Amino acid sequence: MPMIDVYAAADLFPAGADRQLGEELTLAVLRAEGVAAPGPFHLHNTAVYIHRLPSSAVQTAATAAARTVRIQVVTPPASLSRQGQKQLVKEATEIVTKLSGDSTQASRTWVLLTEAAEGGWGISGTAFGREEFAELAAKARAAK
Repeated sequence: MPMIDVYAAADLFPAGADRQLGEELTLAVLRAEGVAAPGPFHLHNTAVYIHRLPSSAVQTAATAAARTVRIQVVTPPASLSRQGQKQLVKEATEIVTKLSGDSTQASRTWVLLTEAAEGGWGISGTAFGREEFAELAAKARAAK
């Protein structure tokens, strides 16, 4: 279950856009992982953290009030193929550009894909690695 962090100036997205941003990014990540029909387990455990920062806290060397966006997606080991990575970066950038209302936002949107180390992904008190993910997948298949 991916974890998504979005960092942006507080006024970059319109008021009330957080829920739409979170839902759209969640579904984009799950699609990129190959989850065509997410079930409750995916939807309840894929979390989005939206960090709205003061404008002065988002800077570049060129400006003290930059309009950059940073999206970091942490996924379990090997959950994104190369094609999935490309798809996710494209979709996440499109979502941010659309919701910001600024057609030039894509050139200032960074998407960082981070893969957790083997065993470095935990939920319910279990550090998940290949073995634990295989067991989880087998249980999901058996439940269908």
